[in-house]
Amino acid sequence: MPKHRPLNEDALQLVAARFAVLSEPMRLRLIQSLFEGERNVTDLVEATGGTQANVSRHLQTLTAAHILARRKEGLQVFYRISDPTIPKLCELVCGSLEKSLSRQIGHLTPE
Repeated sequence: MPKHRPLNEDALQLVAARFAVLSEPMRLRLIQSLFEGERNVTDLVEATGGTQANVSRHLQTLTAAHILARRKEGLQVFYRISDPTIPKLCELVCGSLEKSLSRQIGHLTPE
């Protein structure tokens, strides 16, 4: 495992803020919906099952955190993942959870 320098307090606050943005399930649904590429707000509302107002609020938060980028085309607004580390982070976390759950299920299964 690579060695890392300890982060100072300011850096730790920034890391915590990034994880806080990602701690909301609807935001994770939106990010997941954008893995295949850019989508407009209407598509994202349909994909996530959220309301227009709720989806827009979360998109604004993700954009302010520089996780997503937006562009306007006529009356439509399109979003895409702007931080290339986000899909990798999601893959790491999901893979870790999958391993953990497999071990837990293995402990519950009678031999």
